[in-house]
Amino acid sequence: MMLYPLTFQPIFKERIWGGRNLARLFTKSIASNQLIGESWEITDRPEAVSVVRDGFLAGKDLRWLMMHHSSDVLGSSRCENGRFPLLIKILDARQTLSVQVHPPVSAARRLNGEPKTELWHIVDAAPGARLYAGLRSGVSRAAFETAIQEGSVADCLHSTEVRAGDSLLLPSGRVHAIGAGIVIFEIQQNSDTTYRVFDWNRLDSTGKPRDLHIPESLEAIDFSDFEPALIQPSFSSGSVQKRQLASCPHFGVREYCIPAGVAFSEKFDHASIVGVVSGSLEVLHKDTRIGLEPGQFCLLPGSLGEVRFEAVFPIRFLIATAA
Repeated sequence: MMLYPLTFQPIFKERIWGGRNLARLFTKSIASNQLIGESWEITDRPEAVSVVRDGFLAGKDLRWLMMHHSSDVLGSSRCENGRFPLLIKILDARQTLSVQVHPPVSAARRLNGEPKTELWHIVDAAPGARLYAGLRSGVSRAAFETAIQEGSVADCLHSTEVRAGDSLLLPSGRVHAIGAGIVIFEIQQNSDTTYRVFDWNRLDSTGKPRDLHIPESLEAIDFSDFEPALIQPSFSSGSVQKRQLASCPHFGVREYCIPAGVAFSEKFDHASIVGVVSGSLEVLHKDTRIGLEPGQFCLLPGSLGEVRFEAVFPIRFLIATAA
């Protein structure tokens, strides 16, 4: 079957730490009483599957596409367990999230979980907002376990002030937390295994602490992972400026910055996802033309070949490619 660039209906997830920024920044249709922490933009999970929004496949979902047309969707990309290999989210952290970790492959097997490497790209950040990732230099496992007992895990974490445009790669095993006042595009392996190790000594509405996963977290954390740096590559020169934000065994991510009126084409033989940070973009393939605005994503099946991009207004966007 001849596929085309596919857009999907977002799936909103209410979270106690969520906010209203997805409506403010991206004009997403969110009920006035909802605090949305996550918008799952492209997902093929048992608990949430994306539904096609446009074209003759409207109403079909990504699970159906992977079951019946996986080779066309994936092209040369790999997948595990027959599911689409990436999960794309937008996160709105009104409050600081819990300190957590995703298990690396070896620990995931022992714990019956799924490994997850992810990339965070900051699209909005309040002044002074911080990310927490990795350990402060010299923190040992023994010191970390003592800090858990004393409620002082924050003292063990490396933190970095961030602003819009910053990115950070989080391989499985890197302990992390998103600070308050940050909106993130998250590109990740198709996994939802998360172990919570610390929640800033907060209590829920009933006066009880949230459940933690201490033994699992201690087995999953990479205790040799100290003070990781933000990704800060330079853009290439020319009218189509781009930079490589990530290249790992699971995916690659590039960021593009293009003036209004500029157009260019690229060939795709791996499944790729376009996500607009700012501006307005037209995606063209044969007879299909799709307009993308900030906070909107489009799946480019790996069988498409050449795709043309046109910047309607000055544009920043990401392309994530499944390995």
